[in-house]
Amino acid sequence: MNIVSIIMPVYNVEKYISQAIDSVLNQTFPDFELLIIDDQSPDKSIELCRSYDDPRIRIIQQKSLGLAGARNTGINQAKGQYIAFLDADDYWAPEKLELHAQHLHNNPGIGISFSPSVFIDDNGKLLGIKQSPKLKNITLEDIFCRNPIGNGSSPVIRKSVLDDISYFRPSHKVLRHWYFDETLKQSEDIDCWLRIATQTEWEFEGIKQALTYYRVNDNGLSANVVNQFDSWKRARKNLQTTAPDCVAQWGKLAEAYQLRYLCRRAIRSRNSAMSLKLILMAIKTDCNILYKEPLRTLNTLICAVLLNLLPRVIFCSLENFAMQSVAMIGYLNTSISH
Repeated sequence: MNIVSIIMPVYNVEKYISQAIDSVLNQTFPDFELLIIDDQSPDKSIELCRSYDDPRIRIIQQKSLGLAGARNTGINQAKGQYIAFLDADDYWAPEKLELHAQHLHNNPGIGISFSPSVFIDDNGKLLGIKQSPKLKNITLEDIFCRNPIGNGSSPVIRKSVLDDISYFRPSHKVLRHWYFDETLKQSEDIDCWLRIATQTEWEFEGIKQALTYYRVNDNGLSANVVNQFDSWKRARKNLQTTAPDCVAQWGKLAEAYQLRYLCRRAIRSRNSAMSLKLILMAIKTDCNILYKEPLRTLNTLICAVLLNLLPRVIFCSLENFAMQSVAMIGYLNTSISH
């Protein structure tokens, strides 16, 4: 049995796919299978995938189901006892699988092992930003409000954890196990983590090394902010059904954090009006974010205000200077993450 099954959905990523696959093949931990899920990609991504000659690689084709559907296809086909997800525009450090496999092997109560991420731009350049999430003693509040896992390329999960939350639903009229909600086009990650947290006893824990390189692609971000917020609210509605006390206790705070996160995405896409609207909505939704994380919240507010007041070229220069000098502490450390 392969110890780790890596699931890589592929759709329109020919610019990045080789770097992602190379990062898997360069792992110091060799006992894996790489399941490449072709979600009817219209470009040359799959041609590039077929150019690799490694028996650990399997290419699985499916009708277009989106990211959640592709992951479900991979999990249903997986042979490993651990499941790792790698989005095809991200890549891993060479020791990624080795350290996570050790972490899970040595800690039988931990079901989800994750790590911090380093952010890169569309061309693979380091942005000087590292996600620094909470790593231990992860609570349901942490997952709902702050999502320490951060992105889908970070976690390595026991297959038994996913089996514990699976349910039968049709995909293109074929009944199969669902692990991620295929009706969600965004926020499918947080929906899955919340079901694990509320329906099982498995623990979440991170390791300190930054092992994932997460690509920040700003194309269409401003247009997607509204859709992403709608998807997040649908995930919260799902949680309301299964864990109403959780939503009653932390729902407003979680929404405020989500709005602040979306504000930063709007800042990156230079949508000045949207960014200011979102940060003001966040504070209005739950002003506790000013007390819980004053630096991060105020820095986000200042960035949104400056984006509205300054000419774009000046704002960009200030932002670049801040990133290079690590001067804008709150915004730098959390400009993409929650």
